[in-house]
Amino acid sequence: MLSVLALTSVVLLGIASQITAIVVYTSWERHALVGSDVRLSCSFFSWQWTSPDVTFSWQYRPDGAKEGISIFHYGGGAAYVDNKGPFRDRLEFVGNPSRRDGSILIKNLDFSDNGTFTCDAKNPPDIVGRPSSVRLLVFEKVNLTSQCSFSGICRLGWEEKMRTFPVPVQAGVVTGAIIGVVLGLLILIVAIYYLMRFLVARRVFSLSMSKHGKKGKGKEGSQQKQAGPLK
Repeated sequence: MLSVLALTSVVLLGIASQITAIVVYTSWERHALVGSDVRLSCSFFSWQWTSPDVTFSWQYRPDGAKEGISIFHYGGGAAYVDNKGPFRDRLEFVGNPSRRDGSILIKNLDFSDNGTFTCDAKNPPDIVGRPSSVRLLVFEKVNLTSQCSFSGICRLGWEEKMRTFPVPVQAGVVTGAIIGVVLGLLILIVAIYYLMRFLVARRVFSLSMSKHGKKGKGKEGSQQKQAGPLK
């Protein structure tokens, strides 16, 4: 019985030494404009040397979808792009497997490309690990100009070849600024309120002290007048 347990332990240790964990890395989120190109990076960490059998796989899940689709695979030294998917003519492999880089390039972005891209890597014998995902957000390019009349009234209008910025504007920044201004005003109002209370209390105290002082002087004068005829 002991010999069987010892043999089982040796076999399990041998398997564990050959299969170790691999850690896959991607960006957390990427932003890009409609019509532009975006690079989605994917790399991995492994205790093993980079294997000639290293593989990279990419999946894409559109916003609102429950399941993803396979869009790219690298293995055996060759790259394979899905020829029926949404990126069949717009996806390019720009990675370097020998340097553990499985990055891809998505060209001519559109709003329909918004979604989550998931990369998985294998470096035999390191094949156990969790894939990593990156969220892609595609924004519209908007041109905004300002036109002012002689009366000083300015109007916002649309014009080509002007400075561009992604829309929508990050609502969190605007909301944070508004909250900061409101909190600042509230703190200022509270400070002014307590300052006014302090000044009023100080004024009332000064007046009460002056009245008590006058009453004390009046009593001393009357006592002196009453004591005068006794001489």
